[in-house]
Amino acid sequence: MFGMSVFQSVLERLKAEQDEESGSHEARETLLPVRGLNGGFVRAIDTSGPFASGTVQRAYLDTAGEDMFVPPKPMADPVMPDHLARIAPHDVAWELGLKETDTVTLLAEKRRRFAAENHPDRHHRDFRANATLRMKIANMLIDEALRRLRAPRID
Repeated sequence: MFGMSVFQSVLERLKAEQDEESGSHEARETLLPVRGLNGGFVRAIDTSGPFASGTVQRAYLDTAGEDMFVPPKPMADPVMPDHLARIAPHDVAWELGLKETDTVTLLAEKRRRFAAENHPDRHHRDFRANATLRMKIANMLIDEALRRLRAPRID
């Protein structure tokens, strides 16, 4: 019984008990495939003995439900969000809404808000190049705004 699942060992024990009761030690070849389980788990159940009537098989199939055996539908091709197509620096700057009066705190908030919508990890792998480019442009624009904010004014 080593190398068998508990279910398989119970089936083997039931089969052995029935063989002893009937006086027959011949192996029976009446096997049915078990739906819903891969071949490595349980390949078949013995339809002799307690399973001869098919009661167990019918009960299993009745409780399993047909939706369990429906293959998943293939996913449709992903559609790139409109905002990821806008990769020009002036478009990104407009989306950020940068102003000369922005504070350090406000610029940090704008960076976080932009990243929440545009970070490459939040998009399908086919669109990550555009998302990465948009993030680079946004970071460059915000970093430049921070440099201007911190630079001493010469009047």
